Amino acid sequence: MSVWGKIVGGTAGFALGGPLGALLGGLAGHAVDRRQEHVTAPGGERRGRIGEETKRIAFTIAIIALGAKMAKADGVVTSDEVQAFKEVFQIPKGEEHHVGRVFDLAKRDSRGFEPYAKQVATMFRAQPAVLEDLLDGLFHIASADNVYDPKENEFLERVAKIFGFSDADFARIREGHVGPDKSDPYTIIGVSRDSTDDAIKAQYRKLIREHHPDKLMAQGMPQEFIDVATAKLATINDAFDRIEKERGL
Repeated sequence: MSVWGKIVGGTAGFALGGPLGALLGGLAGHAVDRRQEHVTAPGGERRGRIGEETKRIAFTIAIIALGAKMAKADGVVTSDEVQAFKEVFQIPKGEEHHVGRVFDLAKRDSRGFEPYAKQVATMFRAQPAVLEDLLDGLFHIASADNVYDPKENEFLERVAKIFGFSDADFARIREGHVGPDKSDPYTIIGVSRDSTDDAIKAQYRKLIREHHPDKLMAQGMPQEFIDVATAKLATINDAFDRIEKERGL
């Protein structure tokens, strides 16, 4: 069964537990037993382990849920944002309405976005590059209508904090979505303009290692987010190229 088939059927909800598992259960029309071994315990501790396939499903559900909460934050869902959502997700023909149901269920959930963000942050706390790619997907959706609302920025900044990113990390990630003609290449790389050439090269190599699509592929991430990582890698390379030309490296 494909990832989307398991999402629609809610079969991963029991293993996943927590708010993401409950969302899957709501989609399938049944409740998720919160006493299951793999539910996230209070305080963020894990009871037991979950498989890579369940992580893939959790990652996919998380961005749908957080995308829904972000749409609720600025109060408007534009056609451009919907199209951007479809670009992030390669939704199989005939499954669009199921994704819409997850989106609507999350948007109506009174718990807010924090429980979703905290659960996925706990699951991927040893894989910050995965969390960064999730944040990149949300940025792609937020900026699709060429209007980056202050409420969207506040939402994404709070999600980034929950994910464990610093203010400097958030600035670096956000800068990569401004556009190649406007963005600051130094911010994208995560260095200052007075950094040495060696320091810039070291930071560039670090980002390439962390965000190489092959690394995510080895971790079993969905193809959609491997595509996000590929686009991010292109942005990082473009920024470094601009710095090289500026400095004559």
